Amino acid sequence: MPLTRDLGLAYGLVKRAWTSRVNRRTLASRDTSAKAPRPGTVQVAVYFADGPVNLYQIRQWYGPLEHLAKTRSVAIVVRSPATMLALLDESSVPVVYARQVVDLEAFVESNPVAMTLYVNQNSRNFQMMRYGRMWHVFVNHGESDKMYMTTNQFKAYDYAFVAGKAALQRLGSKLWDYDLDTRAIMIGRPQADHFEGRLPYTPDERLVVLYAPTWEGDRPAAAYGSIASHAALVPALLATGRHRVVYRPHPRSGVVDPAYRAAHEATVRALEEANRRDPGAGHVYDDGPDLGWQLAAADVAITDISAMVYDRLATGRPLLVCRPVSPEADVDEGGYLGAAEWLTADEAGDVVAQVERVLGDEEARARLDFWAEHHFGDTTRGRATERFEEAVGLLVDRWHEFDARFPAPDETTSAASDETLAIDDTDV
Repeated sequence: MPLTRDLGLAYGLVKRAWTSRVNRRTLASRDTSAKAPRPGTVQVAVYFADGPVNLYQIRQWYGPLEHLAKTRSVAIVVRSPATMLALLDESSVPVVYARQVVDLEAFVESNPVAMTLYVNQNSRNFQMMRYGRMWHVFVNHGESDKMYMTTNQFKAYDYAFVAGKAALQRLGSKLWDYDLDTRAIMIGRPQADHFEGRLPYTPDERLVVLYAPTWEGDRPAAAYGSIASHAALVPALLATGRHRVVYRPHPRSGVVDPAYRAAHEATVRALEEANRRDPGAGHVYDDGPDLGWQLAAADVAITDISAMVYDRLATGRPLLVCRPVSPEADVDEGGYLGAAEWLTADEAGDVVAQVERVLGDEEARARLDFWAEHHFGDTTRGRATERFEEAVGLLVDRWHEFDARFPAPDETTSAASDETLAIDDTDV
């Protein structure tokens, strides 16, 4: 068995290396000039070192970044050729490809970068964070009560843009000696201002239920995924003929646990079979890049403990949260989860009754309104985008102040001198 495992690992490495080479050749044949920023103009960089598997993290920021780019020079800096190819096709925000560290250094030296935004905690962020003459700002890719939201890695950044009062309380209770007053800036959820997209079905009298589970997690404390434990949920909704299911699983579902992947695949088959039986049903398996229309269109949303809870919360519309079955899952009920409408695994088969209950429960609606304000502040459409851009403006002004007080030295040292020259081929 160890030999079989080693051969499998070797095959995976070779396959990834070959795919990376193909992607580099494809990228070399593309004309990228139309998506490049104007030379020497970028004030706000967004650093994304990941491969395509984590594109959902940067996709959430397309809308706010496109709006910001109307008034400030913005560019997304990517390290993976496959990611670059995707962004060339998807995003209107200018993109910079910096596969090698020397490319990254050239970008930094040739642009007045006042700040760099980070949407995740990738360890490769440190290849950008070594540059001192800019602010490094963690903006994350979601708002939730996951343990990820209170990691000590927050301290590595100069500032963090957080959603609201709940985030401040969460960080204050977990991080030692973290200066919330100056380093954490509340901006709400600007992504929610850009929830839009074309519906893949024709609206009718059916009740639309969004089921957006997360993946199985890579450790017991993060075992929040419900696809396997709540497997009766989707079949129960499909059986009524009165509901339309929009199934949007986390893109990493099943990468760790084959049984979890099997449950996901069974759910997809159930949707396909239901649509074959009733072509007008319009059930959707949604694995596309656009996120927003699902949250806005659903009459009821069912999610796991993830950022999807809070994206839906920002809409103020009915929501059920699947309670993890693992006793080791870290469930922080000090915030919204302490007042959430839970759906246990035992109740999954009775989900239709639970959906009807939250639709007509005025007390549940009042709780949603309270927690939406607690997590995001003013959720009036457009206000979070304004707060995001105000925070960017504040730090750009502060950058000019520090740049004037501490002039750059005459000579620069090479940031690539002790780094590997290229990003690892595991990000193809």
